[in-house]
Amino acid sequence: MTARYEGKSFEPAGIKSWPEDDRPREKLLRRGEHMLSDAELLAILLRTGSRGRTAVDVAREILGRFGTFRNMSQTDGRQWRKIKGLGNAKLAQIKAALEIGRRFREMEIRRDGAKISGAEDVVRIFAPRLRDLKKEVFQAIFLDARNRVIEWVEISEGTVSQVIPIIREILHRALQYFAVSLICLHNHPSGNVQPSREDEAFTRSLSQAAGLLQLRLLDHVIIGGDRFYSFAQQGTIV
Repeated sequence: MTARYEGKSFEPAGIKSWPEDDRPREKLLRRGEHMLSDAELLAILLRTGSRGRTAVDVAREILGRFGTFRNMSQTDGRQWRKIKGLGNAKLAQIKAALEIGRRFREMEIRRDGAKISGAEDVVRIFAPRLRDLKKEVFQAIFLDARNRVIEWVEISEGTVSQVIPIIREILHRALQYFAVSLICLHNHPSGNVQPSREDEAFTRSLSQAAGLLQLRLLDHVIIGGDRFYSFAQQGTIV
């Protein structure tokens, strides 16, 4: 809020007027990024605030509205428009930073060749990207003889109602990567992880088609929020 005195207006002091050790950017450079709060990290991305508010103030409002970085990553753009002082440029910076974080994690998985021992490993590694999406996304994970991840592919808006095209693409990619086995997974935006008839028919068809190429379908995992369903755990992989 702008203060007035003897006909003059004064804007509240900005971050530049803070003690140097309290400024987010200087604090990061001197003490390390791990010493900053979520609001301070977000303020560095924002760079500037809005009239009468610092970047930290805006960051706190964002965190107050969305709660966590996870929630921010999959929130409808209309919710962001309600935050005063947050234009397209700042929103793009935040979205880009969140995506960099996800891709960094994916690069670690590719580099280290994460081993998959069961559905819990699939969920731990791959659920963070799928569980909050508002559209159905399909992925296939390709494994070597030791069940280590070789690669995975994402069919951006694929659904199991498109059975034949998805199966063809999955098996083509599996042969390209010289995979020994594979796992498929997709999300249910509704949060209901029970498989539909289409899910069940797709799993049977993929398992049979993979077997003809001497590939093994280890599992089909459905993710919904923080819950999951595993065909392998239910004993329904043919």
